[in-house]
Amino acid sequence: MVRIEFLGPIAKASIDIEANSLRDVALYLQQDIQLSVWLDKLAIAVNDTMVCDLDHVLKDGDKISLLPPVCGG
Repeated sequence: MVRIEFLGPIAKASIDIEANSLRDVALYLQQDIQLSVWLDKLAIAVNDTMVCDLDHVLKDGDKISLLPPVCGG
């Protein structure tokens, strides 16, 4: 099981799912229309390390953080 946390304006509670790779996570999230609009804009961190490869292998207990783009001043 891995934990997915949604940061910033996504404003969704963390969820736990079974996933072997980030690709599995992406396929799961695409089923949620509210989340699917964010998927191509997100940065992804696994255990607080930025990851770009959807084939990144996940281990039981990993934390995936979804980071939407932000603006600041």
